[in-house]
Amino acid sequence: MKKRGTAIVLSLLVMFFLMSGLTASAKADKVYQIGTDVTYPPFEFANDQNKYVGIDIDLMNAIAKKEGFKVNIKPIGFNAAVQSLESGQIDGVMAGMAITPVRRQTFDFSKPYYKTGVIIAVAKDSKIKSFRQLRGKKVALKTGTAAAAYAQSIQAKYGFKTVTFDDSDTMYNDVVNGNSVACFEDYPVMQYAIKTGLKLKIATKPAQSGYYGFAVMKGKNQVLLKKFDQGLVKLKQDGTYQKIVNKYLDSSATKKERDENSATKAANHTFWGLLKQNQGALFKGLAKTVQLTILGIICATIFGILLGLLGVLPHKIAKGIAATIIYIFRGLPLLVLALFIYNGLPSLTGVKISAFNAGIITLMLNEGAYTAAFVKGGIEAVDPGQMEAARSLGLSFGKAMRRIILPQGIKIMIPSFVNQFIITLKDTSILSIIGILELTQTGKIIIARNLEGFRIWTIIAVIYLLLLTLLTLLSKMIERRIKG
Repeated sequence: MKKRGTAIVLSLLVMFFLMSGLTASAKADKVYQIGTDVTYPPFEFANDQNKYVGIDIDLMNAIAKKEGFKVNIKPIGFNAAVQSLESGQIDGVMAGMAITPVRRQTFDFSKPYYKTGVIIAVAKDSKIKSFRQLRGKKVALKTGTAAAAYAQSIQAKYGFKTVTFDDSDTMYNDVVNGNSVACFEDYPVMQYAIKTGLKLKIATKPAQSGYYGFAVMKGKNQVLLKKFDQGLVKLKQDGTYQKIVNKYLDSSATKKERDENSATKAANHTFWGLLKQNQGALFKGLAKTVQLTILGIICATIFGILLGLLGVLPHKIAKGIAATIIYIFRGLPLLVLALFIYNGLPSLTGVKISAFNAGIITLMLNEGAYTAAFVKGGIEAVDPGQMEAARSLGLSFGKAMRRIILPQGIKIMIPSFVNQFIITLKDTSILSIIGILELTQTGKIIIARNLEGFRIWTIIAVIYLLLLTLLTLLSKMIERRIKG
């Protein structure tokens, strides 16, 4: 019996080592990994071909070309980018990142490449014109930004309440829809958004003037930082810098963008039009969601069954290990677990983990813990007298479990398996927090460009419902065959 318990423990350890082996990223030969935002026009955003463009992205590519190095720009969102930089997953962040004294304690910044300032934006019919008029009211902020930090620094003085969002578009819509009276934003970003069709207006003059900079971890990637500074100087000298800025910010560029947005909305204001226009991006997001779901279900099921069986062995240590693992990974929120695996573990071990592999491990541990709980419960639900009868007939514990207990326990577990498969599919949406471009994150990126929140989220909701229906039908078919 002890040998069987030891074998299961070893199986679990082997699985962990195999999954850990998948996560070790090969070091890119002279290719720097650069994190950026995904919904921060005009500095970074997806155009109507769903290609990432903007001042930051164009500048980084131009500097890399000028200085003879290669970059892989990863559009993972501002928060994910900063956390990935801190954990060593990426080499730098180029994401409209304001240079502040607090950030200088953690990061080394390049020479400033764009001047900014914080303003508040309000609805077009709003009478708010100063910070004093925000007293007692709710304002919207974007998590982790300099504008949010500035708002929090003056919150006590002006007595307003705050609500935070992970992306700019959701923050803007909170004001447009009247849930918040204003939002804090960087001046050039809001200026561009309004010129290209956002239904807000700037209510205050820029405060806390500052500059954007390219960031690396303090004391690291100094060669990259030096190359960036050298390239920036050259781009300003030969006029390339101004051409890039003008491309997105001069009046003709913003007018063209506004006209294109108006024409696009007029031509694609229907659900079918939006679906047709964004079918490529939606399909990629859907494919990533399906991939995460299938691999997550497989890994979670294997892990959960092994852990559940470990929990019913007549061995105190085995039961203790199983109970502890189930308690930890079932108790941790999925979002916290994803961030810990993707950002926390690399900080401790120095081993990089890709966002996709971190997502699979997260699903395996979290969903597997729930699977283990109902596997253990299904086995224990079988009348204990049957095990006693089997053992009295001379059957070993293993044979009694395989031939008598498990066949009955599986029938009890099947509804829980079906339900867990559905939960795994829905939980993939949380993995957008670590920068995985699955269906939900894809929706955010599309909405940042066309501001068609209601229609895009409706399309994505329908896609999820279709997936859930197919998964449920498949699970029910398997359930009938097993029970039959």
